[in-house]
Amino acid sequence: MPHVATRTEFIVTAGESPKRLDHFLANREPYFSRTALQRLIEDGHITVGGQVVKPSHKVRPGDHIVLVVPRPEPIEINPESIPLVILYEDDFLLVLNKPAGLVVHPAPGHWSGTLVNALLHHMQSGEGHLSSIGGKERPGLVHRLDKETTGILVVAKTDQAHRSLAGQFKGHSITRVYEALVWGGPKTREGRIELSIGRDTKDRKTFSARTTNPKESLTSYRVKERFGIVASHVELFPGTGRTHQLRVHLKAIGCPILGDQTYGGKKVMVVGGITIPRVMLHAKVLGFMHPVSNQQLTFSAELPEDMVAVRNALKGKAEALSS
Repeated sequence: MPHVATRTEFIVTAGESPKRLDHFLANREPYFSRTALQRLIEDGHITVGGQVVKPSHKVRPGDHIVLVVPRPEPIEINPESIPLVILYEDDFLLVLNKPAGLVVHPAPGHWSGTLVNALLHHMQSGEGHLSSIGGKERPGLVHRLDKETTGILVVAKTDQAHRSLAGQFKGHSITRVYEALVWGGPKTREGRIELSIGRDTKDRKTFSARTTNPKESLTSYRVKERFGIVASHVELFPGTGRTHQLRVHLKAIGCPILGDQTYGGKKVMVVGGITIPRVMLHAKVLGFMHPVSNQQLTFSAELPEDMVAVRNALKGKAEALSS
């Protein structure tokens, strides 16, 4: 076993009903997502009674569970000199403004040119290291933004910071505000979208309410501006952080995000004669408690130029039609 960075032990208490190991640990260790726990279990870093088991293993009162977080394996992902717009950095974390088109972490088809490649190069410059909890392919990543989504992202440089930030995301104490340009517009100026979603049963690359594993999801919205009946500019306040949540929720109320062909089809790619260059979604505000100083930090980033250009074009088109 590699040199251990952290080790935690649990004893299942008397009277506790049998439950899956990953569910048990998700309740005891709020700093880890269940996906991260499942990966640790499958890699043999979590044992029950000294035995390697599966995530579905049922734990019972008296079971002795050992959780270890190993030091990251040697990174095989190459550091790359990719420009980063860093808004804040200290010994524990950094906050950046992600541009459109930048994939966050390596995966099949994107083993280079990602944010992780850029972060590794940044760390080589003497800026410290990245947390190990996300594994060798996702070092430092507490959350992520889709390739075409722009905006604020926080990265953990230590395991302590990672645990704290992950706990805040899981507890929904993070302040998050997004802006989007959407097809048509919500019927009301403000509202809530409550729709449980999960991986789609027919298309495993997408998410929807048509799923065998629905997870409670909540998004609040406010319409900032309407461009006739063609499109709207909205603010979004996610109450949960499910994969593709905002994209799925907006599709569900008939207002898919402009440029999001996956959830909106061809109709959102050219609107009112205006070509949409990408998914028009921007993570504008991110606020959280610093994991060490306990200071409340809030960061914001204005709309990127391409979204401003599309917004202005839509506004001009609407004004011309109404005059």
